[in-house]
Amino acid sequence: MRISNIGWIGAFFFAIAAISPALADDSIKVSEVWARATPASAKAGAIYLTASNSGTAADRLVSASTPAADKTELHETVMDNGVMKMRPVKSLPIAAGKSLVLKPGGYHVMLTGLKAPLKEGDSVPLTLTFEKAGTMQVTAKVAKAGAMQPGDMGGSMKPGASGGMSMPMH
Repeated sequence: MRISNIGWIGAFFFAIAAISPALADDSIKVSEVWARATPASAKAGAIYLTASNSGTAADRLVSASTPAADKTELHETVMDNGVMKMRPVKSLPIAAGKSLVLKPGGYHVMLTGLKAPLKEGDSVPLTLTFEKAGTMQVTAKVAKAGAMQPGDMGGSMKPGASGGMSMPMH
């Protein structure tokens, strides 16, 4: 039996498709993806996560997106003359063998123009794009308002606990 050129081409592409997942860069693992519940009137929120790089080369988180907000940016929280401010960053490096932790008061995925409040117990889809590892789909679980870590039962920071802040920042 003779296989036509089209048959060989089809078999070639099938073989490539079958082994592609094995060739994918799986050195980046994302865990502890979460967000804080927001008040009904809030137009902004934040998502936090941990991205671990088990590879031998550095990578970068270059963008994030979600259908839950009009705009999604990578942000950092900084102190500027005694005032805590948030500002966008172009990307976040993840050194080989290290983890990048996005948490309240530090780096985070900023959501602006929320299409609905983030409610405790809900899930928020998030697409992360890494420079080398490519695109990854994850889901953020929404914790209580004021949570400081995934699974936190909520509450706010005590006055004076962090430079006199009375409310947790994104």
